[in-house]
Amino acid sequence: MAEGKIADRRDMPEALAWRDLPADAAPLPVQAPARTVPAFLRRALLRLSLRLAGREAVADAFARERAHGHFFLFVPVFLGIGAGLWFSAASDPSLPTILLFACAALWPALRLRHREDWAALAAGAAFLVPVGMLLAAAESARLDTVLLDAPVTTQITGRVLSREADGRGAIRYRVALERTADPVLKRQPGIVTVLARSRHEPIPIGSGIAGRARLSPPSGPALAGLNDFAFDAYFAGTGAVGYFYRAPQAAAASEPGLEAQFRQMIAGWRDNLTEHIRGRIGGDAGAIAAALVTAEERAISPQTVEALRQAGLAHVLAISGLNMVLAAGTFLVGARMLMALIPGFAERYPAKKFAAAGALVMVTLYILVSGGAISAVRSWIMICVMLVAVLFGRSAISLRNVALSAILILAVTPSAVTNPGFQMSYAATLGLIAGYAAWRERPVRRESRGGRLRLLGGAAGRFLGGLLLSSLIGGFSTLIYSVGHFHRIPAYGLAGNILAMPVISAIVMPFGLAAVLLMPFGLDAIPFAIMGKGIEWMIALSAWVAGWKGEIVTGRIPLAAFLLIALGGGLVCLLRTRLRHAGTALVLLGLVLAFRTDGRTPEVLVSEDGRLVAILGKESVSTNRARPPDFIWSQWRRALRLADPQKPTLRRTAGLAVEDTSKPEATGKRPRRKADREKAGPAMASALAAARSSNAFVCEAKAFCAAVSPSGWRIVALEDTAFLGTACDAADLVVVPYALRLDACRSGARLVTARHLRRTGALEIGPATGPEASSLAQAHVTQAVESVDRPWSRHRT
Repeated sequence: MAEGKIADRRDMPEALAWRDLPADAAPLPVQAPARTVPAFLRRALLRLSLRLAGREAVADAFARERAHGHFFLFVPVFLGIGAGLWFSAASDPSLPTILLFACAALWPALRLRHREDWAALAAGAAFLVPVGMLLAAAESARLDTVLLDAPVTTQITGRVLSREADGRGAIRYRVALERTADPVLKRQPGIVTVLARSRHEPIPIGSGIAGRARLSPPSGPALAGLNDFAFDAYFAGTGAVGYFYRAPQAAAASEPGLEAQFRQMIAGWRDNLTEHIRGRIGGDAGAIAAALVTAEERAISPQTVEALRQAGLAHVLAISGLNMVLAAGTFLVGARMLMALIPGFAERYPAKKFAAAGALVMVTLYILVSGGAISAVRSWIMICVMLVAVLFGRSAISLRNVALSAILILAVTPSAVTNPGFQMSYAATLGLIAGYAAWRERPVRRESRGGRLRLLGGAAGRFLGGLLLSSLIGGFSTLIYSVGHFHRIPAYGLAGNILAMPVISAIVMPFGLAAVLLMPFGLDAIPFAIMGKGIEWMIALSAWVAGWKGEIVTGRIPLAAFLLIALGGGLVCLLRTRLRHAGTALVLLGLVLAFRTDGRTPEVLVSEDGRLVAILGKESVSTNRARPPDFIWSQWRRALRLADPQKPTLRRTAGLAVEDTSKPEATGKRPRRKADREKAGPAMASALAAARSSNAFVCEAKAFCAAVSPSGWRIVALEDTAFLGTACDAADLVVVPYALRLDACRSGARLVTARHLRRTGALEIGPATGPEASSLAQAHVTQAVESVDRPWSRHRT
């Protein structure tokens, strides 16, 4: 059950104290007690090893897999592995070396392609993995997105590419930037996303737009191993994000090229369709109805989105296989029924093929106005293959179609392999097709007639049984991706899907399709009204299920565990012989790694901009802000399974800083401030003493916040740089959210500034193991950004 998603992924000064730590330090484990491997996992691994060495020879199993054509299914797997290796490297791998290796592996791959053993698979992997790396390198070079270096306020002028409005009237514009002024940006991004909160007449798509805006680079991971928004922005072509200070104005824009005009036309269709649907159906129901057609979700209230997530129904909002299949199936069945009502038509003409051709046109228009998410493109390719197969009288529901769609996507956009939507979409599809194949090949037994209720009971039983089974398979197939990417599981997702899916399948999507088809004739009011009622029922059901409070926050798991479980699950779905139990062994091994932790946890978290600092105790969490930014805090909470933060204690001591008159400033400038050491020193010492006893931050308003970690580290987060010297004398760790030229405190305290964080990203600091575990100098530091030598991170330098 996939959920779409959006947006962003470094010359550290050599004087920085922790540069001697290894750059490839593994992410710290989640905050949880040390876990041991359950006995049932050890027993399962033992039994599995015995089964793999059973009666059927491995060579015979390979021959049977080759006879079924399953070797072709591994083509996208090897391409994806190659692309993943390219994107995960610390620096750009050598292209000549990769190309040479691919050329050398080509002849063995061709020579052994007809073999029925592991040699053919190994030779194919040796060739396809470097090909996947070359495809990833080609995409990175082709895009060459310019990411903004640092936050800046400037006058921008550009052309509106698309726009999205939320429920409060704010409009997010995607702008092709043409020029900047006051100041002029030397490395100007090509495309920026800018939010306009002020009420104004919406600027039409394709028209010029101008205004003074605050632009920032896309942010990196909130913690090591979490989503890198800069990576996403690079491959989406977005060079900066920001907001207008005032309402933007219409301006003259240059004439776009032919391709840009086509994209502009599609964006206009999408915007008009979205506004029309919201006009027909009000409130959250209208916003969800528009999201089901055009994938624009900004107008849905956060409460409704969270309820859908906790009820396991967030996948409904993503244009994916569910939406595409329901739309194509409804059109196919409806068109055939209409043609069957025409006397003699079905006998003279191939009504089934006509309906398939119409469905092919319909889903193509659907993908054009839906925004082109990865999951939607995958569904569109597979449905197109299926409909073309219907035109030629062939069966098309097979794993080969899944593999073909994956090959096409990876050939054009290899970066999709890192996208959660891509992974979850293919995992669910593989699971459903493999489950369907196993059900179809099950031993058949004669069923009882069922008495007088045999028709109702049989039809209802098959429908509910199929719904239950498909929900179970889809949820179980995507479970590891929910844990790996979002660190949470909707415990009652199965119940939510069983309750809501009949409404979506029988009311929402069919009437939505009918309404869109009737829109040109002005007859869409009644179908949209029925669709809106169905969505209101779905919202009510999701709120009811979410009220059960069944969300399970899992925290981060090791990357090795995630990869093993995902790869093992794929092998179980792709293979049919005893070889599939190798996938089961990988899943069990991944579970073993997921359960094993060393018990080491971070004590201090520092956000990428240095404005949020958290101290993690054994049973409590305290932050330097009473209301931590939800964008960062929600990721920290789920990744480390944190409790609600303890608010800081606020003090207001007067006279801690005075104007510095010893250094005359230029006329018109505000005088510099400095700390009054007679007051600032005792105030900071008092705050640290109070923080030690309260296990929370103690803050002086607009000056500093002080805290003491469980290991006894004295930590000061500054709001005013006038107190830097006082903080360096009193603390062990000083965090400054400004880009200072200092690399370290003269007192020996560790200094973290915005300039340091530009290269490291967010930080996790935990005690080291050994006799000096409580020493901050020996602390274990994990950087969220491991390398600044990739195209999506070089702007940090």
